[in-house]
Amino acid sequence: MTASDAAFCVHCGQQSPGGSDHPACHNPRTALEPPRYCTFCARRLVVQVSPLGWTARCSRHGETASG
Repeated sequence: MTASDAAFCVHCGQQSPGGSDHPACHNPRTALEPPRYCTFCARRLVVQVSPLGWTARCSRHGETASG
């Protein structure tokens, strides 16, 4: 799966046309938050936040981490 396959918002889980962020979730506050929903299937993610960053895991698509 590639980034172009992404169809859901990582902050609210709603469908995003073309995989891009929709304006409702595109603000300074959400830019600092870890993702809460999988971009490929809109499932809730298991998120672990630490002082060094965060990791988010989807039961179907695996783990992502802050860069």
